[in-house]
Amino acid sequence: MRRSRPFWRLTPPERRVWDAFPSGAWVDLRTGEEARDDPAMGHKWPAGRTVRAEVLIALLLGANPAEPGQVAGLRLAGARIVGELNLSDATIGAKIHLLNCHLAGTVSLADASVKGVRFRGCDIRRFRAARCTVDGLLELDASTIHAGLRLDNAHVTGQLRLGRTRLHAPDGDHTASESFKQDSRRPFSEAERHDRGWDRGLWALWAGGLTVDGGAFCRDMVAVGGLRMIGAKFNSGLFLQRAVIKNAGAHAVYADHLTATSLEFSAGFTAEGTVRLRGARVSGVVSFDQAVLSAPGRCLHLSHMQADELLLWPASISGEVNLAYSRVGVLADHPSAYPGHVRLNGLTVESLRGPTSLADRLSWVGRDPEGYRPQPYEQLAAWYQRIGHEPEARRVLLAKQRARRATLRLPSRVAGHLLDFVVGYGYRPWLAGVWFAVLLAVGTTVFELHRPVQVGLDERRVFHAFLYTLDLLVPVSVFEQRGAWEPVGWTQWLAGILIASGWILATALIAGATRVLRPSST
Repeated sequence: MRRSRPFWRLTPPERRVWDAFPSGAWVDLRTGEEARDDPAMGHKWPAGRTVRAEVLIALLLGANPAEPGQVAGLRLAGARIVGELNLSDATIGAKIHLLNCHLAGTVSLADASVKGVRFRGCDIRRFRAARCTVDGLLELDASTIHAGLRLDNAHVTGQLRLGRTRLHAPDGDHTASESFKQDSRRPFSEAERHDRGWDRGLWALWAGGLTVDGGAFCRDMVAVGGLRMIGAKFNSGLFLQRAVIKNAGAHAVYADHLTATSLEFSAGFTAEGTVRLRGARVSGVVSFDQAVLSAPGRCLHLSHMQADELLLWPASISGEVNLAYSRVGVLADHPSAYPGHVRLNGLTVESLRGPTSLADRLSWVGRDPEGYRPQPYEQLAAWYQRIGHEPEARRVLLAKQRARRATLRLPSRVAGHLLDFVVGYGYRPWLAGVWFAVLLAVGTTVFELHRPVQVGLDERRVFHAFLYTLDLLVPVSVFEQRGAWEPVGWTQWLAGILIASGWILATALIAGATRVLRPSST
């Protein structure tokens, strides 16, 4: 025998919902006219479309159970639901499916356990589902939530659908803090209140610790306020193609230590504010392909992240990019992905892809706002060596020495300039050959025109300007010309220059060879 209704009186629409619940049948209160059925105008709907939230709560908590052979469920379209739909701590066996409904109060599923929740195309003041367990689908497609969506530490075993959803930050709404009873002996500080999410004026989505086993589909979502997903787990990926997140001056996405199989911030994804994924672990692709990214300071904070592949092909980007101490399998990027400062210290990349020239790469590793960092140069040179591009690797290491030189004291800088000028720090040894040939040609010409005098006249010797100049340039006399002939006049200065140049060239070649043969620090 069916239980009696726990209300003195049910209105006609409430009676329809009450009678349809045991079989899970639809109750559709819409008129069929688009303008009149817009949930945003639900506050103007007449009594014939109004249902009290307490009636729905009673049904979902078992006031009118399913009949034998039927599956109970709440399926309601085009209704104005008044009051707070508070199902906190409840265990609900029936699925909830609301379509084009207007909910002026808060929907609360905090600490509840439900089979499936679908609010499609609804207008909702606020949605709270902290620590909720949804055994199935959680859908808010095309809905508008005016005062924030809270999913912290919730667990969704199916998919999370927020496609075309419009989220707004609470904008100073303190309902959460007012409903919590504090310990009068130890009131929370402002910092603790902020950490607990009571001051959530910046966040449209508060979802730290959220776990979604199925895919999280947020395509075309619009959020006025940031997405806070610290420590969230998306076991089948997070998809934010074409989503627009506006939180200028703060974080558009704050997702430190997030875990996912893939992250799609692509196909027109727009973020006004920093996208922060510090310490994230992604077993697949992190894509910013054709994204639009902007922030006053740092637009991408991807430090300490691990990802199999990172695609940095944004359509537009403005701000600093931080990839420090991250481990990336494949980095596919474009020079336009780095319009400002780039932090690369500690970044480890197995492979680089993209239409990026060596000059672009050298600019890339040299734009750390804190100045010279050796590791990015070593990392880039090691990659060129792995793929067999030794000339490019030497150019990178030469650029590293030139960048390092600016950090040294004056004597070391002078010596560095000399070493660079002569043999390119050993990475251009052919320069020594060029200088040697030039000095040899000059010396040969001069001494052929202004022959030195013989030192010992007791023996007959034949002067050879070429061999004499060569003997001056070589640190150790080989042809015994240097000791047999003495330059005269101003050519004495030339001889001294040639001798000094020979020692400088020899020293530079030895230093360069030592540098080239020494194992790389990477």
